[in-house]
This record gives sequence, structure tokens and C-alpha cells, in this order.
Amino acid sequence: MAAVKVTTGLAGLAVATNPHHTLGVLYSKIQRCLQKMPADAAYRKYTEQIVSERQNLVKTIPDISKLEKAINCGQIEEVIMQAGNELSLARKMLEWKPWDPLVQEPPKGQWKWPL
Repeated sequence: MAAVKVTTGLAGLAVATNPHHTLGVLYSKIQRCLQKMPADAAYRKYTEQIVSERQNLVKTIPDISKLEKAINCGQIEEVIMQAGNELSLARKMLEWKPWDPLVQEPPKGQWKWPL
């Protein structure tokens, strides 16, 4: 019988009961949201790459501890929280449309660094 995680050891973060399903749903929602963005949008390209890699890991690695090591972003509950935050950001990016041209040109020297 496999050991069952009792706690995450992180305040306010409960143990995920079905992390594979939860991550599968979140990653699918993120992918659908990204499909609505222009194909050449940088956010879409890089986020799609990360999400599809993680989605493949979720599908192929049934063991939670091995999945956590493969993703390498903390406990699976933290990965679920990150995926939820990414979905929220993707939806905001659709609203903000950062790929659209600027309404007006930025002031001269605005992007110059260092000052």
C-alpha cells in the first residue's frame, strides 16, 4: 500500500485528493484560453510550451512523488496553485491584449536602460 500524504506542511495548503485530474483540467483550460490568442504572441508561445510539457508529464507519470520531481516546482499542491494562477493570468491577458499595437508612441527614452 502506498503512503498517503497527511499534510503539505504549508500553512493553509490542504493535501490534493486527486491531483492528476485537477492538473489535467487546469492545463486543458489554460490551453483553450491560449488558443484564443494570436499564434505569434510571446506569452502564448512560451506558456503553451510549458503547459504542454507539464500536461504530458501528468499523463505519463502516475506516481505523485515522481511527478513532483519531474515538474520540479514544489509539492503537487503548489503546482496546482501555480496552474490556477496561470489560468487566471491567461484570462487577464486575453482581456488586456498586450499584443495589440500601442495607442500612442511611448515618450522618447522611456525604454532606455540604464538611465
